[in-house]
Amino acid sequence: MAWVAVLMGSESDWQIMANSVDVLKALELDYEVRILSAHRTPEATAAYVEEAGERGCGVFICGAGLAAHLAGAVAAHTLSPVIGVPLDAGGLGGMDAMLATVQMPGGIPVATVAIGKAGAKNAAYLAAQMLAISDADLRGRLIAERAQTAQKVSVQNDQLQERI
Repeated sequence: MAWVAVLMGSESDWQIMANSVDVLKALELDYEVRILSAHRTPEATAAYVEEAGERGCGVFICGAGLAAHLAGAVAAHTLSPVIGVPLDAGGLGGMDAMLATVQMPGGIPVATVAIGKAGAKNAAYLAAQMLAISDADLRGRLIAERAQTAQKVSVQNDQLQERI
């Protein structure tokens, strides 16, 4: 069964990237978490990506702040989908990371989600949806999770209506 790699450039990124892992756990997806750097450990990053692909990694989620090159560096070494999560790590509120992540050259795509916590969560959901194309059980778990979310909204609406 395919699994997801969650990568980040430094330990300080964990506070945001843990949100990806929480979603993957809730959806019962296998995953690995690694600290790798496009700049400080380029050889180790390339080696991990190639080795992870050989072991069945189906999707890479990469948190990137400041220079924001991790997702692109990973995408250069795999044909598996790569999802970039821009992190609010610099003085521009994460916009620099978002622009660097989304501006990939033709032929080396990186899917890019929102900046920060919501993006980290959505990266995991997107990875799950990609893997669910060929995994009926995972698709069922995603359908059930969406139904739970819809039910929560319905309950909140009912509670609001009772108050007004």
